[in-house]
Amino acid sequence: MILYNGFPIIGVNTNVSARPEVVNIGAIFSFQSVIGKAAKVAIEAAIEDVNSNPDILQGTKLNIQMKDTKYSGFLGIVEALLFMERDTAAIIGPQSSVTAHVISHIVNVLRVPLLSFSSTDPTLSPIQFPFFIRTSQNDLYQMTAIAEIIHHYEWREAIAIYADDDHGRNGIAALGDKLAERRCRISYKAALSSDPTRDEITDILVRVALRESRILIIHVPGTWGLTVFSVAQYLGMLGTGYVWIATNWLSTILETNSPLSQDTMDDIQGVITLRMYTPDSEQKKRFVSRWSNLTRENPVGMNTYSLYAYDTVWLLAHAINEFLNQGGNISFFNHSRSTELHGGNLHLDALGVFQGGHLLLDNILKTNMKGVTGNVRFTSDRNLIHPAYEIINVIGTGHRSIGYWSNHSGLSTVPPETLWEKPPNHSSSSPKLHGVVWPGQMTDKPRGWVFPNSGRYLTIGVPHRVSYREFVSVRGPDAITGYCIDVFTAAVNLLPYAVPYKLVAFGDGHTNPSGTELVRMITAGEFDAAIGDIAIITNRTKMADFTQPYIESGLVVVAPVRRKDSNALSFLRPFTRRMWAVTAIFFLVVGTVVWLLEHRMNDDFRGPPRKQVVTILWFSFSTWFFSHRENTVSALGRIILIIWLFVVLIINSSYTASLTSILTVQQLVSPIKGIETLVSSNDPIGYQHGSFARNYLIDELKIDPSRLVPFNSPEECAKALKDGPHKGGVAAMVDDRAYIELFLSTRCEFSIVGQEFTKNGWGFAFPRDSPLAVDMSTALLKLSENGDLQRIHDKWLLRRACSFQGAKMDVDRLQLKSFWGLYVMCGVACLIALSIYFFKIVRKFYRQYSEELEFSGQSSQSTRIQTFLSFVDEKEEEYKSRSKRRQMEKASNRTDDGSICSPRSISNKRDLSSNSEFASNKSLGTSEV
Repeated sequence: MILYNGFPIIGVNTNVSARPEVVNIGAIFSFQSVIGKAAKVAIEAAIEDVNSNPDILQGTKLNIQMKDTKYSGFLGIVEALLFMERDTAAIIGPQSSVTAHVISHIVNVLRVPLLSFSSTDPTLSPIQFPFFIRTSQNDLYQMTAIAEIIHHYEWREAIAIYADDDHGRNGIAALGDKLAERRCRISYKAALSSDPTRDEITDILVRVALRESRILIIHVPGTWGLTVFSVAQYLGMLGTGYVWIATNWLSTILETNSPLSQDTMDDIQGVITLRMYTPDSEQKKRFVSRWSNLTRENPVGMNTYSLYAYDTVWLLAHAINEFLNQGGNISFFNHSRSTELHGGNLHLDALGVFQGGHLLLDNILKTNMKGVTGNVRFTSDRNLIHPAYEIINVIGTGHRSIGYWSNHSGLSTVPPETLWEKPPNHSSSSPKLHGVVWPGQMTDKPRGWVFPNSGRYLTIGVPHRVSYREFVSVRGPDAITGYCIDVFTAAVNLLPYAVPYKLVAFGDGHTNPSGTELVRMITAGEFDAAIGDIAIITNRTKMADFTQPYIESGLVVVAPVRRKDSNALSFLRPFTRRMWAVTAIFFLVVGTVVWLLEHRMNDDFRGPPRKQVVTILWFSFSTWFFSHRENTVSALGRIILIIWLFVVLIINSSYTASLTSILTVQQLVSPIKGIETLVSSNDPIGYQHGSFARNYLIDELKIDPSRLVPFNSPEECAKALKDGPHKGGVAAMVDDRAYIELFLSTRCEFSIVGQEFTKNGWGFAFPRDSPLAVDMSTALLKLSENGDLQRIHDKWLLRRACSFQGAKMDVDRLQLKSFWGLYVMCGVACLIALSIYFFKIVRKFYRQYSEELEFSGQSSQSTRIQTFLSFVDEKEEEYKSRSKRRQMEKASNRTDDGSICSPRSISNKRDLSSNSEFASNKSLGTSEV
């Protein structure tokens, strides 16, 4: 007795207790259930293997008592209490997660480890139930795998069919969380009782069939799960368009009860199910080969739960061995409150607390072994390492694997154990799953949803616009037209299915309705969708889902503008005054520097001071036209000249380009420069009634609401802009670019000023997570790619050009008025130059010929003109040589007799006679020049 209960013998080292011959453990599950039939065989085989191996417990044997709960949670609780009266060190089970919740409270108090290979409820938390140990996979991972499958096929909604118990509710709650992480959701939860009748299942599935989603997740017990598929087959819910995803209860049935009847297989054709993945190993192969011998008397198929049950016994054996090696005692004592429980027929005072429970629990969690399911080791959150699932598609008389899921690499067609040692690869290029044969023998991915079979049309709200009817025009209940309507109709026609809908006008027809209010009506259930000129802005996206924008837009400022005409000094506008001044200074500075560098060695830069100043000025300003003729001979001078010529090239090119732009591009000016000008001023601002511009100006730009003036028509807006703020109008208008482009097509006295200060687009609004929004976005992209969207735009929004187009064409041609200042300057310079030249030539003529003409008597007007023209035509060299000869003759006559008349008179007469002869010959046309 002393040795059996683990009490130390006096005189023996108390640190190491004597090993007991037998350690009692218990097991509770349903023997006839799909899981229990195979688990019972696996547990018995594991107990036999452990007890026959002296190296495991070193002589100690495991004594297991297995109790059949017969599908009853109550019996499971009672059997667990009975185990506590028999000094049981650990309990394997229970099978049901519902029962595990209750028993976990008991073992927490009595400190008896509870190892379950089939209670997969994710809410069985180690924090709440520290003595509960899950020795198989957590359903949290299975729900993550299902969410990954739904996300992979780009479905947005699913319907959950589940048993309304702890296991079903908590599993579906975990699935909802995982779907939400991927922006998917459970649109409808169809709960069934824990033991439903066929009529109850039929009622639930009829409700499901009336729903929109066709993605059905079924999470039920295997005892009646196949009945759900039988009813669904009867209701036609296993045909084309449906997607059924079953949790691992179905794969367990396929493994355990194989082969199933043909009728049952027909009911589950195309269904996807999951199976806990266990990698292949030598231990697993040996166990699989033994299975037929183990089940010779009672044939039953082996499933993954039987593998985990087998490893659970070995896990417990290793932990008990380590527990005993550490001096642990298999001893129990009465609970401190046992006296309060004394009396009655339940004998609760007989329950004992396991004295070494904490130590055994620690050894279980620290065990690291290799079993038939692979490496058995617990993580910090007390889940088994490397959770993975195999994804199975039921086809024909069997099933095939289409891929795997693991928490390391997600979906993959490669077995998980080959990826555990590699970095996670979530690349979209790598294959995720093999092809699937869906219900109805379809290989194409189902759309995943249909319109509800309620027989009603989609009610689509349309804004009843007063202005800009080109976008939406409501002329009657059945006469709604416009650009937005045509785009919606074209997109709907591209959908691969019919969309029954009717358009309903929203608004009173006197003022433009608010787009935000129209979107809010979707959330209120008044409309199933909203189309029209609805801008996609932040507060609206919080209420509904929008399609891809079908027209780009954004807020802009419109203000009156005037053309800035060219003037006589337009050629000075490319540069500012400071730029002109700095440029001129640098011309002089560079000329001076080059003169200093060249002065001593270059004859071009030497000479009298006046000449050098002129040279500097000429050299400096001639570089503007690259026409300087002075050579530079010094190295430094040439370097400076090269750098300066490069600078001049840039300045000259910039000047030319800027001047060209100023003279050829129409210059429009406005006192309003953009939204910044409006924010800093106190002038009134116009906006279109019903536009989100009002809220944006108030909330984002903090503009006083009293400054904002609403308008209902383009005509009202145009009049207010023309009047201006001083005559009761507005300084500018803020509105969507799409409206403004239509407004400006016939009103050229206004223009967009500044930059577009918001970026958005127009889209169609649908309820949150509506799959129709995704399909409509795809259709809009197709319209854009095939050009139909542009053709619809041109049909409704293309307008004739502005009336100023002709004026702009005139401006594009260079006009004389832009250059008359330069022409005048050049003409004046020419006139002055000609005047100076004429003055000098007349002066020379009168010096030489006035005396001879008076002396000879040839002073008629015609004679003087002819003589003058002959003088003008004479070469300058002849004039200089003749003047020089006459000066020499004059000097000679003065030397001979002091008289200057006779020789000069004779000479003059000779010259005059020759000139008369020359003139007469010229008049006859025989003169030579």
